[in-house]
Amino acid sequence: MEFDQNRAGKPFSVTLLDMFRAGAAMIVRWHKRRTSRAALNALTDAQLHDIGLTRHDVRRRER
Repeated sequence: MEFDQNRAGKPFSVTLLDMFRAGAAMIVRWHKRRTSRAALNALTDAQLHDIGLTRHDVRRRER
C-alpha cells in the first residue's frame, strides 16, 4: 500500500462554524431532555406504571 492510499482524505480542522454547530446541537439535546423530563413528571404514578417507569426512574434520569 502506498503512503497516499493510507492517508486521510481531508485534514482535520475545526472551524468556528463547526464549534457553533456543536454547541447549538448540545443545547437542542439539553432542551429535548428537559421537556421530556417535565412531561414525565406531569404523569401520574399509574400512567408511569403503564409505560414501565416509576417516579424514582423519572427522578434518577433528571441528573
